[in-house]
Amino acid sequence: QVQFVESGGGLVQPGGSLRLSCAASGIIFRFYAMGWYRQQAPGKQRELVATISIPDSTNYADSVKGRFTISRDNAKNTVYLQMNSLKPEDTAVYYCKAEGLRPEYWGKGTLVTVSS
Repeated sequence: QVQFVESGGGLVQPGGSLRLSCAASGIIFRFYAMGWYRQQAPGKQRELVATISIPDSTNYADSVKGRFTISRDNAKNTVYLQMNSLKPEDTAVYYCKAEGLRPEYWGKGTLVTVSS
């Protein structure tokens, strides 16, 4: 059974930092590129934030370049998203996904709220 469990979200002030984690199970984790996505409002399309492929080549949305860092630990079947210099517009539910896995599986996400 494929499962993704995101964690690490919370309330943070503008300029602050958070580290998100996504634990994967039911897949051979090291075989898949992994992506972080976010949904900023119900009904709004999820947008790609960052991806990390095999080997560890990374790609970022322009809106987060220089502030966010994606990484992975294949031994722990976990992908991370380090988020620095957070802005109110980063407020969203964040999800991870195994790129190319069909059908698609999504976790429940973790809520990040950036507000003073």
